[in-house]
Amino acid sequence: MSDNRGVVYLGAGRVEVQSIGDPKFEAPDGRRIEHAVILKVVTTNICGSDQHMVRGRTTAPEGLVLGHEITGEVIEKGADVEMLEIGDIVSVPFNVACGRCRTCKSQDTGVCLTVNPSRAGGAYGYVDMGGWIGGQAKYVMVPYADFNLLKFPDRDRAMERIRDLTMLSDILPTGFHGALKAGVGVGSVVYVAGAGPVGLAAAASARILGAAVVMVGDFNKDRLAHAAKVGFEAVDLSKSDRLGDLIADITGSNEVDSAIDAVGFEARGHAGGEQPAIVLNQMMEITRAAGQIGIPGLYVTEDPGAVDSAAKQGSLSLRFGLGWAKAQSFHTGQTPVLKYNRQLMMAILHGRLPIADIVNAQVIPLEDAPKGYEIFDHGAPQKFVLDPHGMLGKAA
Repeated sequence: MSDNRGVVYLGAGRVEVQSIGDPKFEAPDGRRIEHAVILKVVTTNICGSDQHMVRGRTTAPEGLVLGHEITGEVIEKGADVEMLEIGDIVSVPFNVACGRCRTCKSQDTGVCLTVNPSRAGGAYGYVDMGGWIGGQAKYVMVPYADFNLLKFPDRDRAMERIRDLTMLSDILPTGFHGALKAGVGVGSVVYVAGAGPVGLAAAASARILGAAVVMVGDFNKDRLAHAAKVGFEAVDLSKSDRLGDLIADITGSNEVDSAIDAVGFEARGHAGGEQPAIVLNQMMEITRAAGQIGIPGLYVTEDPGAVDSAAKQGSLSLRFGLGWAKAQSFHTGQTPVLKYNRQLMMAILHGRLPIADIVNAQVIPLEDAPKGYEIFDHGAPQKFVLDPHGMLGKAA
């Protein structure tokens, strides 16, 4: 190796591609580990969760190597790795999980109890997630490889579908988790808040789960136009502050069976200012009695840029009594990617889920990552896929 490059966070609004150290078979605390592999990164994506850090809306330290959406080729493996071989192409769940603790054994890998000394749950290149080095780079180390990695069954077939398969590391399972936890099934009427990549992945998941109507709401005209182009009902939130009325214009009813919050804590209200609880409160208003609400959108325990002192500590002004009175179910938290990624891989390989087109995946070189961050931050209807070694161009 010795030519490793990575996307480094340098402070609010600043990222830069820099030379970084080669990955080692070491845990963040410096312990030698043999259950890991070194990957040559095939694809690594820019995520909306990364943008929260880059905007300065978390306590992320300067110098952090970003990137938790990783697909790669195994080029080295530790002595304890038995199920993978050099040359395998694999998808990396963004969750770092040991596979041995109580939560991992129950497939709740988003809250692994051992990989992060500060809280349950670990992730690559993310604030407060255990110090694991991010994968927006040319090479990266992945621990507990036999447990974490999803091997693609055929290299050539995988490279043909790599723009779709790269979404398995995070946004597709995250959207699917949100739809599933919102109770989406055959005939469901569904509303998705947010027409970004996770929102579109949730909408695509609702469709494959059998929803009758899938609506996607946003203020961003370009994102709404793309959502409509790929077959969803676009809800232009700028037209009214009464979301139920906008939904009724489409379905005839101001309530839905299932609602999915793909926006998170940087939500904005109709007046334009930040209202971090507005989406959650709207979800309770429009979801029918005994309906379900999935919340894959990110909420944080510390937000230095929040609009008030309570929100800075993750305390939001929820109208929770309404949700209680309507006997609604809520599900939050990081998606346990391993619970879903194999099934979703099969849907992709067999042509059932063209997720790259749905989220409008755009492939760019690793060195162009800062420009990708800038464009994405301005609300472009695109999902940027970084190609550190030019392998996607060669595959095409």
